[in-house]
This record gives sequence, structure tokens and C-alpha cells, in this order.
Amino acid sequence: MRQWRMDAGGQTLALTSDGGLPAVVYWGARLPEGEDLAQLVAAARQDLTGGMIDQLPALTLTPEAGRAFPGQPGLMVAEADGTPFQPQFTFDRAEQSGTQLSLISCAEGLTLTHHLTAHTTGVFTLQTVLEADRDIRLHWLAAPVLPASQLADHMVDVHGRWVREFHLNRVSWTPGIRLRESRTGRSGQEHPPYLILPEAGCTNTQGTAFALHYAWSGGHRMVAEELPDGRRQVQFGAPVGAQTKPSRRFASAELVAIWSGTGLNGIATAFQHDIRDRVITWPNPARPRPVHYNCWEAIYFDHSLADLSDIADHAAALGAERFVLDDGWFGRRDDDTSSLGDWGIDRRKWPDGLQPLIAHVQSLGMTFGLWFEPEMVNPDSDLYRAHPDWVLGPADQVTGRNQLVLDLSRAEVRDYLFKAVSAILSAHDIDYIKWDHNRLLPVVDVAQTHGAYDLFDRLRAAHPGVEIESCASGGGRIDGGILARTHRVWLSDCIDAHERLRMQHDAALFLPSCVTGSHVGALHSHTTGRALPMAFRAWVAAQRHFGFEMDPRKISDADAAILRDVTAWYKANRDWMVAGTILRLDSADPTVTAEMQLAEGGARFVVFAGQNAQTVQTLPRPLRLTGLDPAARYRISLRNGADRPPQSRGPNALKDGPLTLTGRALMAQGILLPVAWPATMWVVEGERL
Repeated sequence: MRQWRMDAGGQTLALTSDGGLPAVVYWGARLPEGEDLAQLVAAARQDLTGGMIDQLPALTLTPEAGRAFPGQPGLMVAEADGTPFQPQFTFDRAEQSGTQLSLISCAEGLTLTHHLTAHTTGVFTLQTVLEADRDIRLHWLAAPVLPASQLADHMVDVHGRWVREFHLNRVSWTPGIRLRESRTGRSGQEHPPYLILPEAGCTNTQGTAFALHYAWSGGHRMVAEELPDGRRQVQFGAPVGAQTKPSRRFASAELVAIWSGTGLNGIATAFQHDIRDRVITWPNPARPRPVHYNCWEAIYFDHSLADLSDIADHAAALGAERFVLDDGWFGRRDDDTSSLGDWGIDRRKWPDGLQPLIAHVQSLGMTFGLWFEPEMVNPDSDLYRAHPDWVLGPADQVTGRNQLVLDLSRAEVRDYLFKAVSAILSAHDIDYIKWDHNRLLPVVDVAQTHGAYDLFDRLRAAHPGVEIESCASGGGRIDGGILARTHRVWLSDCIDAHERLRMQHDAALFLPSCVTGSHVGALHSHTTGRALPMAFRAWVAAQRHFGFEMDPRKISDADAAILRDVTAWYKANRDWMVAGTILRLDSADPTVTAEMQLAEGGARFVVFAGQNAQTVQTLPRPLRLTGLDPAARYRISLRNGADRPPQSRGPNALKDGPLTLTGRALMAQGILLPVAWPATMWVVEGERL
């Protein structure tokens, strides 16, 4: 009997092997240093009863069908000719180096290795690698399988659609399977690869929860299963059948695992810090996150130097620091029906190229960014006419957004795209790419994602100073795999602040503010038609990586003054906010969506409390804060009291000036905000004295 222990931040993994594949016997709060692992293993042994076989099959890191395991197996393989077989592995050896543990098992010419790594950000990452002495076919390979708590009464996963991303599903545990499979070739809006397992009584601010994230951009399969004996397992891997060719080596993506004893905010804190501090490689870590301006909703495809220069003047006057030229600058791109793949500048629109606009933008103190969609091609393009065989999938497939997908498993396709994009970057002073991915894949093939990763990696190596945003019809490709190669995600094509407030709140369980792009849109939203006041639009965007993309020539003087004020506030506070943590607050009023952003070290914070709708009760309910030192004293003040409506006519203290309260009072009693109209964001700043 062998045992191993790993610690990451406040959590511990303990594993054992009795000669077969290793299994997790403990995942939870960090155990004392002197915990007896042999006794821990003994304490995990289950009884037997009637109706069972005479030995309980182990729930190992890769559950084996060949050992009468009663649930979904973690591995399904066949010989190269399609003949299925069920290997039974024997544990061979463990290799440990620093914070990484590799557990190696063998069977019938196969080697199965489970890599487990503890990171200083407080997360575990786990990966399964299968190697063979011959070509075999892989139908399913799970990342190392972890047991799920039997004290959880429900699970939380994510769903959405275009312009309505990052909604949380809360699904009760029941005997059997909760199966989700993304076969669109992206991590997807529909069900991105995240899962939270709260134990009973868990809230944003208290209780126990576990979380998993499959860090892969090409679709996934999730199996959350309660076995007949009551045990629970969770499996993540690529979609079934996504490995389309025989091979001698297969690997899952990394599975990120987190335990929290401080509610959902503990999960959020670990994910946010891990993405920011480990996963992303920043071109210039010391650079403040620049205020964006994106021209898409101002002009769409209607490009002209005069208009865009005028727009740049207005954007700079509002405080923008980066100007992004969106779709429409290349080929003969007057709408979305042509020219994807033809990455040459459209000389009809830009007779002197992009340099005159870039020079003008830079003269205003802004840097320049550019839109690309390298993985796609239009049938109406020179590239497609020259290379119709470069398309992924059948020749008679249906287009999506009038486009097809290029087969990035082909080296010649990647070489063409690298040269085309790199030529534009080399010839111009560009510090940012908005990288789009606007259609679903016609087939599911892991080779496509590996090809995309290779293209990203080559461009990053050739142009290390360029920042890249992952956009895929908005939030269709947001995961740890893509964030290892990019620096920002476009959460949604919907910048309606009412929708964004909720989306950002839920996405904060997984994403830090520094990567989550959020823009101030037009008075009338281009995706919902809803009209919202400028103050609300601006403060919602200021919760994350701030920018704007309406036509700045068309906003009123009063709205421009509000936007300049919020932009100045963002610039003054962004450095500590980026280095801090987003903590979701438990609001007693369902019409209020509230969060705290707490600085590293806890010396300051800001509360954003968004009023979504009319309240049921007459007056606001108290809003309890979180994460503060109970004994410390804090000065709190309402930043935007001028946003109160005429109906706010009472003696609310925050309207009159700062308050000084202990952390205990702020967390136990909370704060009382003024009465608010719907579409109001209260902003409360706090400082430890």
C-alpha cells in the first residue's frame, strides 16, 4: 500500500494505491502536517452489503471498466483496427520533483501517467497522459478523476448563448449522470468547462465548496455521476471521438482543482489569482491596464480616415489610451460575406495604408490595436478560391456567419496565417490584437485546437509585446487554455449594462477584472435596444477592464462629462483593483447585484451595488460586506451621491458624508444605501484607518 500527499494553499490531496491505479482518498481543507496517511486510507474503506459484488471497485484517477467499476470509465480505447479492449493497469512507480507528482501505471503495452501539480496560487492542476507501444484509437480519456463531496446537495455549472453568456445552472445531485458535452469546437457559450460543487449551506461568503475547470479551448465532455453505492465522481475530457486518428500518445488538458472553506468567494479568489498570476504571461506586467476605445459599434464596416480620425479625437478627449480598429480594414470587406483570409489592407478604404490613422492615434497619446479572425475564411475570398482544400469539414457544409473554418491541423495553413498576420504586425506599430472566432466548427477534432495553439504560440514568440484578446462571438472561447496564450477576453458581444452587470458578477467566480473587457455602449444598446443612463453604463464597465465603443461624437455634453469623470476614477484606482480580488456579496434584495473589490492586503476596497429593478419593499435592505478585518476601523464614503433620484429625500448617512465603522459592524450589520431608481450603480469606497 502506497500513499502520497500534496498541499496547495489551503487544500490537501491525499492518494493511495494498493497495486492498481492510484485513487484520491481525501480532497479538502489542508490537513495537519502530522496526519497519518495510512490511517486516513483506512478510514476511507467502505463497508459491503447485499446486492453488491464481494469487493468494492475503486474510484481511481482513471476508473477502469475492466474491473467491474459500476460507473462511467475514465478510459475507452481500441486497437488501430477498431477492436475494443479494456486494459487493467498495475501501478509501477511514482516520480516526484518539487511540487509535481507523477504516478505511472502500466498494462498491455500501455503506460498511463497521472501528473499532479501544486501551485503557489493555491490550485492543483491534474493531467492524464496515455502512451502505447503501438498505434491505438482513443474514444475517451478523462483528466485525473476526483471524488465529489457527498455533502453537496447541488452542483453549479455554466450555460449561455450569444449576448447572454455566463448564466449559472444550479442542478440537484441525483442518482445517475449529469452529462454536458460541448461539440462546437470551442469552449463555448453554451456550457463552458467550469463546475462548482457547493456543500449544503454554502453562500458567496461562507461555507465549503469545490471547483473544477478544464483548461481546454476545443470543446469538452463533463460527467458528474452519483454511483448506486452513493459515491460521486466528476470527469472532464475532450468530447468523445475528438481524437480522430490512431496515435501512440494522447493527453488530456489540465484540470484545475480548488477547495474553499470561505464560500464561493474562496473559489473566485483562487481562480482569479491563478489566471492573473500563473496562467497569463503579460507582455509588460508593470503597465497599467489601458482604457480601450473600440470603433465597432460606431462605424461597423464603414471605414474612412477622416471619420476614424475624428472619432479618435473624441475618444482621446474622453480618456481613452488604446484605439482598436475593428473588422472591415482588409480585402474587400464591406460586410461579413467576403474577404476573411485575405489579410491585405483594403486600398479602396485605405489608399495610403493604415499608417496615417496609426500616426494620428499615436499623436493623441493612444496606442493602436487591430481586429483579426485568422482561423476563418469566406467562400468569397482569394484564399478560398486558391485553396478550397484548406477548409475543415465537408465541402458541402453549411456556412456560419457566411464563413468556413480553416483546417489548422495542416502546417501549410498555419504557415500562411502566421506570415499574413505577422506581416501586418511587423509593418505597423500595433500593440494589441482583437482575435475573433465567429463560427462553430463543423467537426470536432482536437487537432484543430492544437493547431490554433501553435499559431498563437508562434505569433506570441515573434511579437512578444503584442497583447491579444480572445473573442469568439463574444464569450465563446474563455478558458485556461486560451488564456495561457492571450491577455483579455471579450465576455459578450452584448454591452447593455443591465445584462453585463449580471454576466460580470457570475463570471467573477472564474475571471479576474484585469482580463475581463467591459465597454460603455451607446444610449440605446445595439443588441437589446434598451436605453440606460450614462452613469450606470460607465460604472458597470468600470468594474472590469474598462473601455467604450459607442460613437463618441454623438453623446451629449452632460454624458461626456460623466464618462470623463468615471474614466478618471478608473485610472486612479485600476492598479490596486487589478492586483486585488473581486468578492461577490450576498444581497438580501434580489434586485441588487453587489460585489466588493478588495485590495491586496485589505487596506482599501470599493463596493459596487447595482440596482436591477424596482424593489419589493419600500426601502433598501442592509448590504453586508465581507473580507474585512473585524477589529479594524474603516472610513466609507459614497462616491456618486449625485446619482440619487428625487425620491431619495431622507437622512441616509452616506448621502451626507463619510462614516467610520469597524470591519465587524460592516460585515455583521452592513451598510444602508440610499433609495435608487433601477439602472443605478452605487459606488462606495472604503479605506482602513
